[in-house]
Amino acid sequence: MQPHQLELLAPARDADIGIEAVNHGADAVYIGGPSFGARAAASNDVADIARLAAHAHRYNARVFVTLNTILRDDELEPAHQQIIQLYEAGVDALIIQDMGLLELDLPPIQLHASTQTDIRTPEKARFLQDVGLSQIVLARELDLEQIAAIRAATDPERCTLEFFVHGALCVAYSGQCYISHAHTGRSANRGDCSQACRLPYQVTDMEGRIVAHDKHVLSMKDNNQSDNLEALIDAGIRSFKIEGRYKDMGYVKNITAHYRTLLDDIIDRRPEFARASSGRTTFAFTPDPNQNFNREFTDYFVGGRKDDIGAFDTPKNPGLPVGYVSKVGDKWVELQTDSPDIVLNNGDGLCYYTLQKDLTGLAINRAEKVGGGIWRVFPKDPMAGFKDLRAGTLINRNRDMNWTRLLGKSSSERRIGVWLRLEETAAGFSLTLTDEDGHTATVAAAHAKEPAKDAAKAEATLREHLGKLGTTPFAAMGIAIDLSQPWFVPASFLNALRRDAVAALESARAAAYVRPARAPAVEPPAIYPEDTLTYLANVYNHKARDFYAKHGVQVIAAAYESHEEAGEVSLMITKHCVRYSLSLCPKQAKGVTGVQGTVRATPLTLINGSEKLTLCFDCKPCEMHVVGKLKLAVAKASTTPLTFYKNRP
Repeated sequence: MQPHQLELLAPARDADIGIEAVNHGADAVYIGGPSFGARAAASNDVADIARLAAHAHRYNARVFVTLNTILRDDELEPAHQQIIQLYEAGVDALIIQDMGLLELDLPPIQLHASTQTDIRTPEKARFLQDVGLSQIVLARELDLEQIAAIRAATDPERCTLEFFVHGALCVAYSGQCYISHAHTGRSANRGDCSQACRLPYQVTDMEGRIVAHDKHVLSMKDNNQSDNLEALIDAGIRSFKIEGRYKDMGYVKNITAHYRTLLDDIIDRRPEFARASSGRTTFAFTPDPNQNFNREFTDYFVGGRKDDIGAFDTPKNPGLPVGYVSKVGDKWVELQTDSPDIVLNNGDGLCYYTLQKDLTGLAINRAEKVGGGIWRVFPKDPMAGFKDLRAGTLINRNRDMNWTRLLGKSSSERRIGVWLRLEETAAGFSLTLTDEDGHTATVAAAHAKEPAKDAAKAEATLREHLGKLGTTPFAAMGIAIDLSQPWFVPASFLNALRRDAVAALESARAAAYVRPARAPAVEPPAIYPEDTLTYLANVYNHKARDFYAKHGVQVIAAAYESHEEAGEVSLMITKHCVRYSLSLCPKQAKGVTGVQGTVRATPLTLINGSEKLTLCFDCKPCEMHVVGKLKLAVAKASTTPLTFYKNRP
């Protein structure tokens, strides 16, 4: 990708969603392969990925496959064979975490560093660039200044910086969470996270006093960088990634369209930037991120630490306000809407908070308009089950059936600009198409020349039939007619000439498409920024060990999943701080009369049922460690431990 190009990167659970992502303006799509992706339940056949790649390449859009889990030794060869198949299927790049893959004899496919590689420092970013990774996904916790420092340390001609701009937030630094594996044996680094971060916890201090009760203190709001795109561009980001390989078609259509619109506005204002793929997209709807599932939004740490990043009350979708309860019947609820324009539909999902702040859902079986902004809704479930539902209760809507139906239809058109020129030849006529990328195709056909009886009508007919590009990926930007005199040309001949020219142009575009090149590693091999690696480096096979040893690392511990760390360790490292969010941070207390010196960053305890975790606070880098240990049952169901260097050789 060229340094001046801005890439919108959309997720795809399957090929059909990926195709719609392209149709809604994505410059690139990332999708899981048959196995070894960090979303185990979002895998796809190679044939489906080939179908997606063929569609994406029509628009010079690219397809990246996630192969971003850590691999056991016995998985390296199956992964190798899968990579060969994906390359043959037309995939443009692999998103990887396991550095052992770089020690294999891979086809010349471009490699990108997954966010799972935990890229937070200029030194780590520079190293990954120097070992041959062409695009790197930065940690979501970085601020603009840190991003700019990484850009300054890397070469924009060799390495593209990618950043998540929308979707669910992993509370841990990606790749640095082991709670799921420690408690259930399901490894987040192997695509099978149990999402302990979305559970409710009781938080207690060192004396056992309750600090917070049944709060989802590790659950983040959803990421939304809509207001920060230009600042991210100026800091050096060139690929803007939407999270969501588990998300449905409506989400991908809407969020892709939303960021396509925002990026196009920037590109139109700033001519030094360009889209990373071809064509312009038009939508049959107005994109609105609030219409999809979200836990409310945050821009996280991009502008510095903030105290409102958590979705502590519920990890569910609270929806948008629609009104309040005006009356409760035995089988119905009357709602006064906030605006007379609000329409409630059969099948809508409503919700409200109980007095205990629990989010409770209410699905509408039937909605009847009473008048004056008042609606009577009949829930699908019995009224007796709705706790604390009373007059005055505020009501939100988290599923709008009108919106769902709108996104269920064809909702966009993506067209590549093309200029048409009709000329006469000795035997008949020729038509030349030139597209916005400079590709050209000319077709000619024999036809008798018959003077037109009505010159103006003849030219209008020519333009009308030549411009009929409706079912093609092209849109006519201009039609030139270069004839010695007005000729009568039948519509059937023009249509056939146009169809043949379009097919020839599509063939020319396909032949000209070049997949991005694999970047060579620098020689001699780059030295890794540290000479010792703990379990936090996620080294799970001997090829990965060999990789780090080749790059100067002297002590290499095995990944947590090898079960060599049996005692208490950091099971999660995060920039999110529970003390800060609960206004218990010592830094917050500075300057408050009578408080300074009494608030200390002492550990807290998280309790969920029989599960207990300790929160420890490292105030210098402003980070939180969630400490725990491997469950005995998980250890007994153990994989074979790996033994690497225990001491410096």
